[in-house]
Amino acid sequence: MSRLRLSIFLLFILVATAAGVLFVHPESSYVDKYYPWRLGLDLVGGSYLVYEVDMSQIEPADQDIVMNGLRDVIEKRVNLFGVSEPRVTASESNGSYRLNVELAGISDVNEAINQIGATPFLQFSEITINSDSENEEPEFIPTELTGRYVKRASIIFDNITNLPQVFLEFDGEGADLFEQLTGNNIGKPIAVFLDGELISAPRVSEKIPGGRAQITGDFTIEEATALVERFNAGALPAPINLINQQTVSATLGQDSLQKTVKAGVWGTLAVIIFMILYYRVSGFYAAIALFIYTILTLSVFKLFVTMTLAGIAGFVLSIGMAVDANILIFERIKEEIKKGASKAVAMEEGFNRAWPSIRDSNLTTILTTLILYYFTSSFVKGFALTLMLGVVVSMFTAITVTRNLLRIFSRK
Repeated sequence: MSRLRLSIFLLFILVATAAGVLFVHPESSYVDKYYPWRLGLDLVGGSYLVYEVDMSQIEPADQDIVMNGLRDVIEKRVNLFGVSEPRVTASESNGSYRLNVELAGISDVNEAINQIGATPFLQFSEITINSDSENEEPEFIPTELTGRYVKRASIIFDNITNLPQVFLEFDGEGADLFEQLTGNNIGKPIAVFLDGELISAPRVSEKIPGGRAQITGDFTIEEATALVERFNAGALPAPINLINQQTVSATLGQDSLQKTVKAGVWGTLAVIIFMILYYRVSGFYAAIALFIYTILTLSVFKLFVTMTLAGIAGFVLSIGMAVDANILIFERIKEEIKKGASKAVAMEEGFNRAWPSIRDSNLTTILTTLILYYFTSSFVKGFALTLMLGVVVSMFTAITVTRNLLRIFSRK
């Protein structure tokens, strides 16, 4: 690549870095008006809710599956409220199952509680007549078919009355359960309960395959629409009950944030001083690349990531890994010079020979962060995401930026 092209590329990187400084600066009021930093519960405060899960109708073998489903549904629900990085965790103690929900920076806690509690619990029950009772009152026997198996919901209208109805489509397992339920109750009614309230009891005329059902009731269009939206957002596979609510202060998080940022700044300065003292001019170029890396990474975080203390820890860790790449490169360059190669040849060979080690080490780190992101809770996900993004950006700055600086400014 010619020196002119290298200079243009480097100028583009410097301009992008300067724009990034304005973009990530916390006191840039104009930028923050449209692109504010998104901060988690531990940094901005919020609410902490504890729900108890009713597992009385769930088989022991299915309880872990139900808890995972509940966690996913609640996370999906609170995401719809615009809550920053909701953290939903499940816990079990002495046979009691609970969901812990953290809502960061939410303005109306009561509204969030109402919305989460309004997520419907759908239950299909068989009906039998208790002959021992004088009034022969019906007895409702819950079945395995619940909102856990709902695939999607939509509104349809009765051809005769033109009243709104809720159309449900079950997943594969739910379709089998629904077919078996209707087959066992031909000529009998099936009760449909929503949050413990009987809303419909249609009579089964034949076995219904395919996993499709209609819920009829005295719905208005608004009620049917709200019900469909909640089912599509996720029907609860088991009832939940709010047992504790706490308001979380951000004071501790802000104190930890200040200490973490201060430690990160001093650590970065110490690394820069070491690089300059040990590698002299090359270390100075590595320091420039590290500064560019920091600004570009923070810009990516502000655009796509909700920052937490765990996420900041992942970012600080990635700074050290960014310097590791430059150290590998510079040591390879020194080895090539000892072999008698000219500085220009040693520089190119140093980058080329160090690249496989840098690539492999960073790929293994990225693989680890992907595993952490997809198989852990939201708290660890924040750490994994920032570390992964930091490693990706560091590979770019360590190889591209440092290499072009050396190519342009180093003497033959």
